[in-house]
Amino acid sequence: MMKEMIGFILFWVAAGMILMMLMPNIFVGIIIIALFLIIGYNLYCCGKHWK
Repeated sequence: MMKEMIGFILFWVAAGMILMMLMPNIFVGIIIIALFLIIGYNLYCCGKHWK
């Protein structure tokens, strides 16, 4: 189970790196990173209370 989760995470980190190489502006990339961090934190931590 842990190997699959680490592989999944590494795949999406690599996909994010490729996406950042294609970004025309660093500022837009930083805004997207901050937005995804906030959404990811809310889904991971706060989603446990919804069950």
